[in-house]
Formats: sequence, C-alpha cells, structure tokens
Amino acid sequence: MTRASLAAVVGASRPRAWFVAVRNFAPKLLPLSLFLLAIRIGVGMEFFNSGRLKLRTWEFAVKLFSDEYRVPLLDPEIAARIAAFCELTFPPLLFIGLATRLATLPLLGMIAVIQIFVYPVEAWVDDLLWGGCLLFIATRGAGVFSLDFLIENFIETGSVWRRSEAAAGLRDRVRAQR
Repeated sequence: MTRASLAAVVGASRPRAWFVAVRNFAPKLLPLSLFLLAIRIGVGMEFFNSGRLKLRTWEFAVKLFSDEYRVPLLDPEIAARIAAFCELTFPPLLFIGLATRLATLPLLGMIAVIQIFVYPVEAWVDDLLWGGCLLFIATRGAGVFSLDFLIENFIETGSVWRRSEAAAGLRDRVRAQR
C-alpha cells in the first residue's frame, strides 16, 4: 500500500469515526421514550380535537357523514357517534400511556375506513403519516413516560419505582454489545 492510499484511508476514517460517535451519542441525548411521548401526544391531539369538533357542531358532523363521508352500511348518525366515541375515548389513553398498544387499534381502523371509503385518493399522505405514527406506537409500546411502563414494572418487580434485575441485566448486555 502506498503512502497516498494509506493517507486516503486514514483521512476517510476520520469523518466516519465522527459520524459513528455522533450516532452513538444521539440516543443517549434523545431517548426513544421522548419521541414516543411526542408522537403519542401529537397523534392523540389530532384525533381528540376532531372528536371535540364533532361534539360542538353535532348537526354539522351528522350532515358531513350523510353528504360527504358516506360510510357504507352505516347510518350517518351511527357513523358519527362511533367516530366521536373513538376520537374522544382512545386519545386520552395515548396521552397517559394506558393500554397504549390497544388504543392504537381503533384509531388505525378509523384511518383504514377513511382511506378506503371516504377519501381513497386525496388523503393518503395524511393517512400514511398518522398510520405510521400509530404503527410505531403499536410496535414499540408507550415508552418509559407512561402508565403502561409503571404497571409492567410493578408486575415484574412488585414495586413501581424499582427496576428489575432482568431489565438491568438486559441493559448491561446491550451496553456490552456496543
């Protein structure tokens, strides 16, 4: 290997080393649980505000379901009630992180109905965004900042605040693999 090629390899490794250092430091600075909390609140507020709007202008909401939304097989009044119920019940569960994975399922169902029956062409970008966020929550859970975490910790250790030996051992194994 010549000096020029050796210098090129060493020079190329500096940016890579910097990138690896930043990549390894970023999760410590911004943990996944903070992102999960932000996603839970953001998606939940979108649905919750929609439900509040339906309650405030109930006649208009029913009119929308009869004229524009036209959900098949459901009376517009019933469809509006189901939508309002889902939008006002499940987002608060997302906010506090209680039964979070289950709370995402009806909201994902609403997104599927909107995409398939209501706006099959126009709303796919929004549906993909909200659906992706909900799928992320459904697959990763609520994170540390949730009642789900406290309940799991209590079931596992008998205490809300004490961390289990299994969790500590897993954390140590993950650190050793880095």
